[in-house]
Amino acid sequence: MQWRLADRTLELEQPQAAGIVNVTVDSMFEGARSGTPERAAADGLALVEAGFDMLDVGAVAARSGPAVAPEDEAAALVPALEGLAGCGVPISADTFSVEVARRALAAGAGAVNDIGGGSEEMFDLVAGAGCGYVLMHIEGPPRVDRPWREYGDVIDHLRSWFEGRVELARELGVAEEQIAIDPGLDFDLSPEQDLEILRRLGELRSLGLALYVSLSRKDFIGAVLGGSWERRLPAGEREWGTVAAVALAVREGADVLRIHDRSSLQAMRVAGRIARPRRSVA
Repeated sequence: MQWRLADRTLELEQPQAAGIVNVTVDSMFEGARSGTPERAAADGLALVEAGFDMLDVGAVAARSGPAVAPEDEAAALVPALEGLAGCGVPISADTFSVEVARRALAAGAGAVNDIGGGSEEMFDLVAGAGCGYVLMHIEGPPRVDRPWREYGDVIDHLRSWFEGRVELARELGVAEEQIAIDPGLDFDLSPEQDLEILRRLGELRSLGLALYVSLSRKDFIGAVLGGSWERRLPAGEREWGTVAAVALAVREGADVLRIHDRSSLQAMRVAGRIARPRRSVA
């Protein structure tokens, strides 16, 4: 499996870790709030030094809240990307704004991580730029709370949803090797649906696309650890639950794991070598 970005092609024989960098003060995990572009660049370089394979840099929290103007988002995101130029690993821009994505690609991002579910304008941009693209499942606008939906067989629903969006992207000129798909855990999905997706994650590989999984410190992990959605543990107490989820996601075929912690990075590395043997350890 390969994933083509703007400036390189990632070989996905082994799973890859995308380290999370948030140029925000309100992201769901307090330990990943860089606050300023300068702090974000320093935090990103520390993740590279720790061995992360790529960085995912965003300037708008995914949690619900008022709209953020594109110029404000870009004012935080673009300098952070510029500060990470030459860091040695590929960088994706975490944004669902077409205008911000355009500016991020000009600043050196090699991919767009779009939690907006795709649009014709975004697909046009990705096609013209030749960059990588993460297409995440979502059933409405980001940053808006909605009731969980019933999907029947959630994997069948995801497969059908992705097929439709990918077909539109292809019609607009996006090559399949540019696209990675993200099931969007916690977005319009209940904890039980999230767990079912992780149990059957490998079934999404039938789509023939790179499989990108963002699960680090998610609410469904807090709900499992706390015993219910209402008593879910806060993000700061979900590290080891994330480690378990990462290892099992790798076993089920995840190609890129978007994660916060070095513990999850270690879990991904070891699980990858167990699930996808290549050579003996020296």
